[in-house]
Amino acid sequence: MFFTLSASRLMKASEVRRQCQEARDNPALLLWIEVEAKKRYFALTKKAAS
Repeated sequence: MFFTLSASRLMKASEVRRQCQEARDNPALLLWIEVEAKKRYFALTKKAAS
């Protein structure tokens, strides 16, 4: 299953670089973000199905 993430606001290039660096330095943070995104996605699909 493929997921598409979209930005809720425009970010400066320095903000993007900083967040990418944090993700590379801390893989557990990246895993946590992925799990939270999947939980929200499945909650939305479950709500839409009912």
